[in-house]
Amino acid sequence: MAKNKKAKAAMENFKMEAANEVGVNLKQGYNGDLTSKQAGSIGGQMVKKMVESYENSISSK
Repeated sequence: MAKNKKAKAAMENFKMEAANEVGVNLKQGYNGDLTSKQAGSIGGQMVKKMVESYENSISSK
């Protein structure tokens, strides 16, 4: 169970970092006031960072 909390906290930090990078101000908890464009830009940035991370990991092998 502690592993799940740790993973959830890591994902939350990742989301906050991605939001900061695209200039969207997130707050802890509910962010239902975001526009679809803002939410999409956060998700897109997260995917971009995950792909870059994967590409870096396979190129270093």
